Amino acid sequence: QVQLEESGGGLVQAGGSLRLSCAASGFTFSHNAIGWYRQAPGKQRESVATISIGGDTDYPDSVKGRFTISRDNAKNTVYLQMNSLKPEDTAVYYCKVNIYWTDYWGQGTQVTVSS
Repeated sequence: QVQLEESGGGLVQAGGSLRLSCAASGFTFSHNAIGWYRQAPGKQRESVATISIGGDTDYPDSVKGRFTISRDNAKNTVYLQMNSLKPEDTAVYYCKVNIYWTDYWGQGTQVTVSS
């Protein structure tokens, strides 16, 4: 079955960095686009980065220039490098893959940025 497992979250001061990982299994990783999303308390889940099969990336303006998504098809893993973190980046971060019109999510990893 499809499984996604996020790791790398934690507590960091504003201006710091974190690198999240999402380990995938149960599907052909290299044949699918992957996305990172986040959800802060009381807010809707939002996309923060996507990477295509070919490695093309996309970011919303809120994280552009600070976050970088990458993938290692040999390790079935997608990464999210987050730099210059801000308190408003505090959220649970999830990775997601869509396979045959079904979304699969990981359990999430908490990122907390203190001011």
